[in-house]
Amino acid sequence: MKEPLIRMEGVSFDYRLNSEEVVRVLRDVSLDIYPGEYVAIIGHNGSGKSTLAKHFNGILKPTEGNVYVAGFNTKDDRYRREIRRRVGMVFQHPDNQIVATIVEDDVAFGLENIGVPPREMRKRIDAALEAVGMSSYRNRPPHHLSGGQKQRVAIAGVLAMEPRCLVLDEATSMLDAHGRREILQVLRRLHQRGMTIIAVSHHMSEAAEADRVLVIEAGRIAMEGPPREIFQRQELLRRLQLDIPVATRLAGRIHERVPDFQPDLIHPREIVDEVVRIAGKKGAAG
Repeated sequence: MKEPLIRMEGVSFDYRLNSEEVVRVLRDVSLDIYPGEYVAIIGHNGSGKSTLAKHFNGILKPTEGNVYVAGFNTKDDRYRREIRRRVGMVFQHPDNQIVATIVEDDVAFGLENIGVPPREMRKRIDAALEAVGMSSYRNRPPHHLSGGQKQRVAIAGVLAMEPRCLVLDEATSMLDAHGRREILQVLRRLHQRGMTIIAVSHHMSEAAEADRVLVIEAGRIAMEGPPREIFQRQELLRRLQLDIPVATRLAGRIHERVPDFQPDLIHPREIVDEVVRIAGKKGAAG
């Protein structure tokens, strides 16, 4: 069996608000994330999901317990560069992540900081822009781009560092529906190429794309499993102030009227396929 890329062992984390007030945000979290997985993390506001994500590359360090990335303990500052080479992060606000006035210069920024040779830098920039579908925008000013395009540039900047894992902390929350679709298409392509994806999101349709969903509540893992299983636990999700994908809600409503209709669907394309299947059965029956 593969070794986990990221391992959390009994992790708790406190935010110190002042000299006397401490707030515990994560509580005894143990978790393994394996190479090539696509993991979605969901939870209502204040549940601790973004705090959890910031532990995956050492932005935050546990108050208690340990986090290991490719075997390196994030508490050990000697391994900070090794850890962040392996796990890259993309955040919520695209504009806050862009530092240059030309797209390809922005993608080059991190590479310049670590002294990548020019020939290798050019190769990485070209590959990163190609991976996110932004090659034709390489000479554009970022402020002329849409929100989704800016976020794709931010992803390219991380990909140029050649990480093994990409963590997205609410990276689509500031985007419109078109921008979210653009980012999801990029993530699907990267996952198909073998990259580990960890996506924090409050959009249930995005979580449905993952191999595994973690539901965070009050700093603990309340549920985890394949999205099809998680989204059938609708009563518990409601108690946790979470929704279900639109496709799952629609499938459930149709199932109430057409018992043969599968109720555990999570993608719109599955709704279409199931409608075709049911219509074919009825047509064959006469």
